[in-house]
Amino acid sequence: MIRLYNVHKQYGQHVALRDISFTVSKGEFCYITGPSGAGKTTMLKLLYGAIQPSAGQLQVAGMNLSLLKKSQLPILRQQIGIVFQDFKLIPTRTVGENIGLALEVIGTPRALIERRVQAVLNIVGLPGRDHLYPAYLSGGEQQRVAIARAIINDPSILLADEPTGNLDGAMAVAVMDILQKINLRGTTVLVATHDAALMKRFPYRCIRFRNGQLEKR
Repeated sequence: MIRLYNVHKQYGQHVALRDISFTVSKGEFCYITGPSGAGKTTMLKLLYGAIQPSAGQLQVAGMNLSLLKKSQLPILRQQIGIVFQDFKLIPTRTVGENIGLALEVIGTPRALIERRVQAVLNIVGLPGRDHLYPAYLSGGEQQRVAIARAIINDPSILLADEPTGNLDGAMAVAVMDILQKINLRGTTVLVATHDAALMKRFPYRCIRFRNGQLEKR
């Protein structure tokens, strides 16, 4: 599902990632972890095609991202759902509109969008909240909406960048429960985090970074 071969990413004189090789199997749940500045976010940006590697080979969902053209990005993004720490919800759109936007832009019929929105709201435990605006939701609820938006296309891969970073303990656990449930449905899930307590509570394989390199353990 995800394969990296000697991937290198450099910005000018700064080396963000150096000689990274690993694989993630279909249906696996794993963490990308390490201290601040270790290269976690850069790694996720490479995986969803926001940036390209400076060297090496990167394969995601059957596509070679090292050779990816901008015109092919929409094809890749249909296979990948992305969850950010700061939610990135549009405040002037309702919950339902935020979630359904990815389907709206590709011309999906309104009736199908509404059915899919209700289905993913049930998955994240927010049935009937589609008419509310983000400002009326708690932080934990907004993150659930962000997760619902990420899975509206039924992606094969879900990437989450510090998804619990802005949440308290109980809300963080609730969000991880949802990510675990999504994984059990067959989605490959990668979570970037440095929350050791959360990783201990939800024990999965860890890919550890330090100073832009894989940490040997």
